[in-house]
Amino acid sequence: MDFKELMLMTDFYEFTMSYAYFKQNKHNEIAYFDMFIRRIPDGGGFMIFNGLHRFIDFVKDFKFDEECIDYLRKTNYFDEEFLAYLKDLKLNVDVWSVKEGTPIFANEPLVTIRGTLIQAQLLETILLICINYSTLVTTKAYRIARAAQGRGVLEMGSRRAHGVDAAIEGARAAYIAGCSATACTATGEKYGVPVTGTIAHSYIQLHDSELEAFRSYAEVTPDNCTLLVDTYDTLHSGIPNAIKVAKEYLIPNGHRLKGIRIDSGDLAYLSKKARKLLDAEGLEDCKIVVSNSLDEYIIDDLILQDAKIDSFGVGENLITAKSTPVIGGVYKVVANEKNGEIIPKIKISGNVEKVTNPGFKKVIRFYDNDTNQAIADILALKDEVISKDEYLLFDPTAPWKQKRIRNYHYVELQVPIFVNGQCVYHAPSTEEVRQYCVEQMDTLWEEVKRLRYPHRYYVDYSQKLFDLKNDLIKQNTMDI
Repeated sequence: MDFKELMLMTDFYEFTMSYAYFKQNKHNEIAYFDMFIRRIPDGGGFMIFNGLHRFIDFVKDFKFDEECIDYLRKTNYFDEEFLAYLKDLKLNVDVWSVKEGTPIFANEPLVTIRGTLIQAQLLETILLICINYSTLVTTKAYRIARAAQGRGVLEMGSRRAHGVDAAIEGARAAYIAGCSATACTATGEKYGVPVTGTIAHSYIQLHDSELEAFRSYAEVTPDNCTLLVDTYDTLHSGIPNAIKVAKEYLIPNGHRLKGIRIDSGDLAYLSKKARKLLDAEGLEDCKIVVSNSLDEYIIDDLILQDAKIDSFGVGENLITAKSTPVIGGVYKVVANEKNGEIIPKIKISGNVEKVTNPGFKKVIRFYDNDTNQAIADILALKDEVISKDEYLLFDPTAPWKQKRIRNYHYVELQVPIFVNGQCVYHAPSTEEVRQYCVEQMDTLWEEVKRLRYPHRYYVDYSQKLFDLKNDLIKQNTMDI
């Protein structure tokens, strides 16, 4: 995607609202927006935050060039004074964000932006694009990798991805979440993710026989030879021919058959049969790789059936997060400034989950000092002082449910990213984000990470935020 397309990657109402702010001389007023996700996908117990790296790059490069202005002029919505304002616009926003690889939960502020009305508004769509997809796929990939219970998971979804950008970013997300490699070469080049690949069925079909195809591939790649064995008949042709190539060519020349891949049929049954055939011929070190529309539930079932599988190739169900292909990330105003005072704002809806949490806030995560396991999160107003000795947690939907905690430490999840438009954050490498994700996911209780019916992790409010929210609801519904 070129620069002009990125700059115009907004919902058009962001421009029409900005024009109205400008004509009303409100464009220099300051507002605060929170980006958060309303619901955890797949009925899961957590999400993993991702996508910040791309948003940082966009904010750094933000500028409307002449081509962008020419297009906006052609829409006949805006006058020349406003277009000149956009052309000279330089971002001086403040941005706070959760770090990539952090486990997160519904309705927590993930990214908070403070800026003039126009600047903060024009960042809405690109922010949601960057965060929503990457967070969705990272979460899905973690579930899949966790289901594999230490066996390798290879990301193989590029050809089913919803576009080039999704293929590249989805493969990065999968690696951060625990996948061992990707088939997407562009992701390997851009982000340093390990790449992997062998042969397709077409390679075998374009030789005179399966045996000839296997032998030719082994001759070219003797140290990395994984053979696809299900083109014709897995048990009676594919595996016997793979064994024959191993014994007649690879082993006599000082090499070993690295693996076989099965891409169809009953994977549990075939893997067990394959393991017996390989072991009987002294190929105990030959790995069995399977693919074929896998997801976390199928992988979980295969392991329960004692399938003899060493690694899984996962494509469409990962890269598209097929079971829940959209995540409900939103961007809502939570406060504005008047004469230096922060005025909290709330959106009220008949749909309870759409009622927003007002004010300039922070997210605090409590950890048990003895186990380093996360206890709960709270949303608090930014200026609140949180006790380091004792804290009373309560469920904001059922305030009588309370828990007093001691012997803990806490961290503020959001960190400064931009201050007055200048980036103050050093974005870590993909490898560093991957390691950080491992460390952070280890702080969650196993019950929270269950595939099915996970334990609910509590995200509570401080008393001050709880009172503020209820007061604003009363003030804004008294006349209804």
